[in-house]
Amino acid sequence: MPGKPPLVRTLTGAPPRLKAPAGTCDTHIHFYSHAYPALPGTLNPPDATVGDYRQVMQWLGIDRAIVVQPNAYGDDNRVIMAGVKALGPDARAVVVVKPGVTDEELDRLTREGACGIRFMNLLGGTLTFAQMDEMAARVQPFGWSAVVQLDGRTLPEHEAQLRRLTMDYVIDHCGKFLEPVAPDHEAFRTLLRLVETGRCWVKIAAAYEFSKSGGPAYEDVARLMRVLIRQAPERVIWGTNWPHAMAEKIGYPNDAALLNLLLDWAPDEAVRHKILVDNPAKLYGFDA
Repeated sequence: MPGKPPLVRTLTGAPPRLKAPAGTCDTHIHFYSHAYPALPGTLNPPDATVGDYRQVMQWLGIDRAIVVQPNAYGDDNRVIMAGVKALGPDARAVVVVKPGVTDEELDRLTREGACGIRFMNLLGGTLTFAQMDEMAARVQPFGWSAVVQLDGRTLPEHEAQLRRLTMDYVIDHCGKFLEPVAPDHEAFRTLLRLVETGRCWVKIAAAYEFSKSGGPAYEDVARLMRVLIRQAPERVIWGTNWPHAMAEKIGYPNDAALLNLLLDWAPDEAVRHKILVDNPAKLYGFDA
């Protein structure tokens, strides 16, 4: 019997129904290159290049991008820093640096476009909550923020530690509740409390990775994000999660459809402008 045909990563297609405003920022992408060694047991999809992503930017109307260090490379940030350099001044990097990193290295990364550190409290993460206090204190003097990914159901047990952070930080992937929770669930209420501190942001990205109701609406995620956006539209950002590293397991989502979700989740155009343009510009230091 013939095997399954290889998955094809889509880089263009029918334009999204949501016309992205000028200055739209995709706050979560990765680059991959098999020219660099990947850590065992991490997702390592086919090469995803700057040229590929430029096609996606043109397709969706994206002007700015935040390149996030994937788990595959640990604290070897060379692939994404090369990508940020190639994309130019409308790109920034969220990197991984370990305890022991020198101030000279942090200064170099900052000058080359790094403005954030990634904590991944799930399997494959190089920096977990065990290193968060130490490493947040190391990078904060350089003006960095943080990106935090965890199973959202564990937020109540981590609330105190997150409240200790004196820097801006982003809860990744809509909170990434690996099993659906209701809006009145304590874990989601914890997320809302953290957002109320003024230092916590939430990134709308990758609902397809953990939604149990599935696309195109991802209603189990949507019902939470509608509440969040109504309550704190100034603390929400958006990203594609391109190139969708889990696609080999779950298939490729349609990137235009992911952008179109905001028509439902944030029906007010002014609110969408905040999410797509104003909020990431403030968090990541782009001109308004």
